[in-house]
Amino acid sequence: MPFARRDFLKVFPALSLFTAPFGKPEPPRTVLRFAVASDGHYGQPDTDFESTHNDIIRWLNQEKLQKGLEFVVFNGDLIHDEPTLLYDLKSTLKRLTFPFYVTRGNHDRVGNDVWRDTWGYPTNHSFARGDYAFLLGDTSNEKGEYLCPDAAWLRGELAKYSGKKGIFVFLHITPAKWTANGVDCPEVRELLEKTPNVLGMFHGHDHDEDGQKTSGGKPYFFDGHFGGNWGTTYKGYRIVEVYEDGTWQSYQYNPAASPIINAYSGKGKP
Repeated sequence: MPFARRDFLKVFPALSLFTAPFGKPEPPRTVLRFAVASDGHYGQPDTDFESTHNDIIRWLNQEKLQKGLEFVVFNGDLIHDEPTLLYDLKSTLKRLTFPFYVTRGNHDRVGNDVWRDTWGYPTNHSFARGDYAFLLGDTSNEKGEYLCPDAAWLRGELAKYSGKKGIFVFLHITPAKWTANGVDCPEVRELLEKTPNVLGMFHGHDHDEDGQKTSGGKPYFFDGHFGGNWGTTYKGYRIVEVYEDGTWQSYQYNPAASPIINAYSGKGKP
């Protein structure tokens, strides 16, 4: 009686290891990996802000060591109202083992000159890493008002980086009223959503938001908070991974419990 192949594998199961097709494609190589963390509120009264900053530094340094990080963006509300806190915060963040960038939030109530003197760049700032660009926009002022980003500045920066594979935009306050604390900025949204190589926007401010919203086919991300006295029940940060084939993903991470939250996968410039 003919001995069927499936019967042969039942008798010799270990040999089935050799029946899988060869040449299975490897996953795309990661070319860029960075983190976003918001709302540390260094110095906020009645909060254990020193511990929360110790935690985020330890978590991010560990992330860098284990999986690699190019940089982190602290996306606004770095301090809590008192301008003299800025220097102490900067000294604290220098314990990171890799570069960091910052945006101004409504609780970062320092003037433009102080901001530039402290961080070495203005409240509207951009930089590039290889084929990708990063825009750090201002959404407040010394008074702590909720403001739309400077559309003229954004327009110029988007044109400047039009040849890049992708642009990521960081704005502390979201430019839409889809959260309790957002600001309606239709000109800004239209500008971002009609720029082909803008891949995603990242926001803090709304401590209780850690997911993603979509407008005009573009994703807008939130990362909860790692400080302050309200918001999501955990403190965490967001990771972005960009791959060699132009695809990318972002997910929120709770380092105390280790789950990946609200993962999103995207494509590069069409």
